[in-house]
Amino acid sequence: MDDNASYCETPASVPASAAPGGDAGPPFAECVLCREPTEYPESAKGATLCPVCAWQEAGRTACSG
Repeated sequence: MDDNASYCETPASVPASAAPGGDAGPPFAECVLCREPTEYPESAKGATLCPVCAWQEAGRTACSG
């Protein structure tokens, strides 16, 4: 039952551009509140928020009712 032995191993062939913080992927949209880059591409429709502003907005929405 060594099927799970390779489950936690990190593949050695992962390119450096795929690492978090790398410059891979499409240009990202700006947050509509703080102008920081978001996780969404520039082509995303609607009000794009960065993770920090999305979390703060969720807290405000949850406590407003």
